[in-house]
Amino acid sequence: MSLKVIDTQCPFCSVQCKMQVIEEKSSADARPVYTVVPKPNLASEGRLCMKGMNAYQHVLTGERIRYPLMKKEGQFVRISWEEAYACITSKFNKLRDSYGKDTIGLYGGGSLTNESAYLLGKFARVALKTKYIDYNGRFCMSAAASAGVKVFGIDRGLTNQLADIEYAECIILAGTNIAECQPTLMPYFTRAKEKGASIIAIDPRETGTTRIADLHLRVKPGMDATLANGMLKVLVEEGLIDQTFVNRLTVGFDELRTHLEEFDLAEIAELSGVPAEKIRQAALAYGKAATGMVFTARGVEQQTDGHMAVRNFLNLVLLTGKIGKQGCGYGAITGQGNGQGGREHGQKADQLPGYRLIENPEDRAYVAGVWGIDPSELPGKGVSAYEIMQNIHEQEIRALFVMGSNPLVSNPNANFVKEGLKKLDFLVVADFLMSETAQLADLILPVTAYLENGGTLTNLEGRVLLREAGMPAPGEAKHDWQILCELAEKLSRGSFFNFTEVEDIFNELRLASRGGTADYYGITYERLREEEGVYWPCPELDHPGEKRLFASAFPMPGGRALLTTVENHLPKERVSDEFPLYLTTGRVLTHYLTGVQTRKSHSLVARDVESFMEIHPKTAKKYRIEDATLVKLESRRGIIYVRSRFSSDIREDTVFVPMHWGDSQNVNKLTLDELDPTCRMPGFKVCALKVSPLVSEV
Repeated sequence: MSLKVIDTQCPFCSVQCKMQVIEEKSSADARPVYTVVPKPNLASEGRLCMKGMNAYQHVLTGERIRYPLMKKEGQFVRISWEEAYACITSKFNKLRDSYGKDTIGLYGGGSLTNESAYLLGKFARVALKTKYIDYNGRFCMSAAASAGVKVFGIDRGLTNQLADIEYAECIILAGTNIAECQPTLMPYFTRAKEKGASIIAIDPRETGTTRIADLHLRVKPGMDATLANGMLKVLVEEGLIDQTFVNRLTVGFDELRTHLEEFDLAEIAELSGVPAEKIRQAALAYGKAATGMVFTARGVEQQTDGHMAVRNFLNLVLLTGKIGKQGCGYGAITGQGNGQGGREHGQKADQLPGYRLIENPEDRAYVAGVWGIDPSELPGKGVSAYEIMQNIHEQEIRALFVMGSNPLVSNPNANFVKEGLKKLDFLVVADFLMSETAQLADLILPVTAYLENGGTLTNLEGRVLLREAGMPAPGEAKHDWQILCELAEKLSRGSFFNFTEVEDIFNELRLASRGGTADYYGITYERLREEEGVYWPCPELDHPGEKRLFASAFPMPGGRALLTTVENHLPKERVSDEFPLYLTTGRVLTHYLTGVQTRKSHSLVARDVESFMEIHPKTAKKYRIEDATLVKLESRRGIIYVRSRFSSDIREDTVFVPMHWGDSQNVNKLTLDELDPTCRMPGFKVCALKVSPLVSEV
């Protein structure tokens, strides 16, 4: 009997639960048996959900990509790494010579480690010198991130620790389904309830999260900012504001008060779909509570007014002074495992490491100094993830390097995206499983998975965690950071990527982030091993890390946060006689993102083998839909086919479809590609739809 214990952490959501994967073999040639055991840790407190318990399955599947694959005559054939690198170098150089350096785009992912995310940004700007880089986290956190920067002066998922939740007397959960997306966090909220907390959930449908709420506000899709205006109006009229805090630590109150006076609560109720009395009840509960927290997620953020909608929820926090102390704060519930760290160190189009801005001369000079180049060599700001797809369609970008993402399924208006990807002169995908995007690639590079690839990740609290590598790479797979270093060498830029260990990359990241908003300088691998994670900002080696932000002031002019006037915004696409229903999208407990990993887990896919449409029985009857039957869903952009699922827990004017499936079940063939004007987030959560039975009665 042999026994191997691998200490690791879950590769999925932003909690990043710690665990052990135990491999047992009765003999040398016996098939191993795997057991997963949760490890005590400060974030999940030793809990795992079903995704974490079964995450090893997609790593150990026989469907791993183990060798470089090149498409020849429509089929993938195995080639050597030397051939792969020679092909990439030749294609990139020819395209740059013909069309300029910005003809190459890079597309990253929010599950990459901090080290790989950092290196991908550096590779784009130093090795390729292209301005075109962005990542799938644009679709996760960009609305909340940009709002946090504008209002607070800093974007960190939670302004305080998870441990503060149970001390909140009132909690607002806006557009977040924690029970299915981050289930190991639920005990924080149940403990708060046991201590008497009131929970208010804002969602157009009933979910595992809304079921723990004392008050469920079934908002119309896309009308969250309007609902928040109603709550703000009640707070001001009832005198439930912390005037001392507002006067001392905010600006813009007089303008906001005047703005709210213009609204009529009955009109807001009509627009939002939430009765006026319920709006009042929610505002009074939050306003009267001594402590309170507000959480937002994709339901609020994936809107064409997501940035301003989040700012309106931040108005609730600021008007009541519920921030910077125990049991108070704001949290943007990050979706991806490293959605927080992934956007801090250079994957976003406008950012450099440490949350520095690529168009800020001082930021450019500092990072260029760390990288050993002249600031003039750094390209300017690129465009957002979906805008990269638009530029591909226009053939402004003619080659795309995708690492750790599946843009064909995750982008809105997926048919348009597929048309564009097919126009590319050259598509390279680095992944460890075959995704829908990889199937279109000219070249696939095999990378290691979470059990094999060490590095740091930053969870939703802003706590930096170290994940150690526990297994060797299968076949000829390489770590993603190794691929970038070796490619840089082939492109004659290897002297800037002379890393042999992942810790070496982190040490350069520490230096590149020093003095920035997301300052990691005081964090080391040694500290992470000893302390089980360190919060940023952490500017010095002896600094404990900031567990709670804004205890005395905000990193804004005069130390004051910004109150914002927000208009009542209507969705970009409205229902009509032809498209009479609203479509909203989201996640289910058993799957993650575009499902590339979870659909390779036999235990998870057995629970949800196919996609579905959740529809109210009354609505289904109107459109001749039977329960558990195949239906056709059509928007102005495309058609998909899924199975119906009746639920009385959803609004009658709305249907819900999860986002985890591709091909004929890819809900993003339907979604709207209008973008938020500030953060460039697509409006995934609202589009107009019509439904019909797949087989009509004669």
